[in-house]
Amino acid sequence: MQKIRNIAIIAHVDHGKTTLVDKMLLAGKLFRDETAELGQFLDSNDLERERGITILSKNVSITYKDYKINIIDTPGHADFGGEVERVLNMADGVLLLVDAFEGPMPQTRFVLQKAIEMGLKPIVVVNKVDKPNCRPGEVQEMVFDLMFSLDATEEQLDFATIYGSAKNGWMATDWKKPETDIFPLLDAIIEHIPEPDALEGTPQMLITSLDFSKYVGRIAIGRVHRGTLREGQDVMLCKRDGEMVKSRIKELNVFEGLGRTKVTEVHSGDICALIGIEGFEIGESIADFLEPEALTPIAIDEPTMSMLFTINNSPFFGKDGKFVTSRHIYDRLMKELDKNLALRVLPAETSDAWIVYGRGVLHLSVLIETMRREGYELQVGQPQVLIKEIDGKKCEPIEELSINLPEESSSRIIDMVTKRKGEMTMMESKNDRMHLTFNMPSRGIIGLNNAVLTASAGEAIMAHRFLEYQPWKGAIERRANGGIIAMEGGTAFAFSINNLQSRGRFFINPQEEVYAGQIVGEHSKEGDLVVNVTKSKKLSNMRASGSDDKVSLAPPIVFSLEDALEYIKADEYVEVTPNAMRIRKILLDENERKRNSKN
Repeated sequence: MQKIRNIAIIAHVDHGKTTLVDKMLLAGKLFRDETAELGQFLDSNDLERERGITILSKNVSITYKDYKINIIDTPGHADFGGEVERVLNMADGVLLLVDAFEGPMPQTRFVLQKAIEMGLKPIVVVNKVDKPNCRPGEVQEMVFDLMFSLDATEEQLDFATIYGSAKNGWMATDWKKPETDIFPLLDAIIEHIPEPDALEGTPQMLITSLDFSKYVGRIAIGRVHRGTLREGQDVMLCKRDGEMVKSRIKELNVFEGLGRTKVTEVHSGDICALIGIEGFEIGESIADFLEPEALTPIAIDEPTMSMLFTINNSPFFGKDGKFVTSRHIYDRLMKELDKNLALRVLPAETSDAWIVYGRGVLHLSVLIETMRREGYELQVGQPQVLIKEIDGKKCEPIEELSINLPEESSSRIIDMVTKRKGEMTMMESKNDRMHLTFNMPSRGIIGLNNAVLTASAGEAIMAHRFLEYQPWKGAIERRANGGIIAMEGGTAFAFSINNLQSRGRFFINPQEEVYAGQIVGEHSKEGDLVVNVTKSKKLSNMRASGSDDKVSLAPPIVFSLEDALEYIKADEYVEVTPNAMRIRKILLDENERKRNSKN
């Protein structure tokens, strides 16, 4: 039996998890030149780097003192909860990484709760102790309280704590005595994390993750639960519904460093990748061919939100995108289902449109952003929460929302959240900052982020996680202001935008191309306003005093993709192309809109 340790890393967004793993890879001598500037290996896709979040979990391994340490990275956002649960199935222990100033955050709680329920043993790493005004001792107590409130066992509460700074590359058991390397952390992993049980008997493996290669198709990744798997062996794939499908392992890989190495057999406790298994789903198991015994399948988090995806049919379609037809979009969504677990795709009532179900606005917007970068053009509708009927009652998803903010802006924000049907469950003040917790409908959280940041002058930190379904809470007031809509297509001129500035705020710059029915701004009152932004100044030879002054325009509002999705109303679409993002009415013609509103 090889000496193996399987650990998953849990941390809140931006507490330094990816940096720590990079330093561990460096300590495991995975890079030949230690002085070379290391890019972040784990968050390797562009989107992850820009947003500074982990979306897909990845596996790497290092060798230290003859022990093989498999490191499993986990996403911190509750929207990627589908990823978290499966990842923890491969681990025997977790590293809980917390910031020495912020302490444990709501999203840490989400993943930690799953880990404690599974009985995993934690090691706490208090990171960023080199920051000014940090409080490592207090933070360690906060972690203990958090674990206690999550019903951790006595053994789990007796955890080891390591302090350090991943950025500066050191870890130590006492934060007042900095070391020069991170070996104390690796020693703690070997000492405190149990080695996987080597179970003898017929082989069993739970598929907890998958990879895709255009040469060999889908690759099943998981941890061997019991027995030995060999190359060329006949196995049985046990499906969720109890069906058994005969299959054969064509090739076996284990994780070595940053890549995979081909091996002839793997034993109980190791994490491996199987090539050649057809038609499997995540959460199903591989078992012995003659005496198949299935493991309990993993429950995958249900989607809580849906969005309509449709082809781009605006007057500007096909200008920048490579893939614009319905077949292209359909194929791309089907491909995404191969590896994105919490996603569902169903055809919509209209042709060339699909309803895509996901875990939240972030989950779906990451998919849209990825498609846009690959050259797709599409339009998406307003996010809708999923309504279920439970015991004959209409129920909706409720989330636990926590907001940390300065005391002076707390009253405005409490008012804002309660208007959206939020119920306060906790309020405490620490160091001139308030920590508020609410239970509120997912519907109310859509579009809340921007409003909270504006009201708190950018100081608020907001996080939310899905709690449960509860009876419908009633209507929530949404954006009251109407839109400013372009009357006709053409180039927008500063002259006409200047004359309309008193009517509202604009989303476009002068000299931008617009089309009829595009929303070019937000009206200062309720109801939509149709205007002509393409009118230029008449160049006659008459001069009038005051009319030739320089035009000074307020800068336009620029939306990110999430902001736009949260901003639109039910009769509007966001048009997404590789180079542009526009908000438009579903019906572009004004007369049609009037007819429709009468009906």
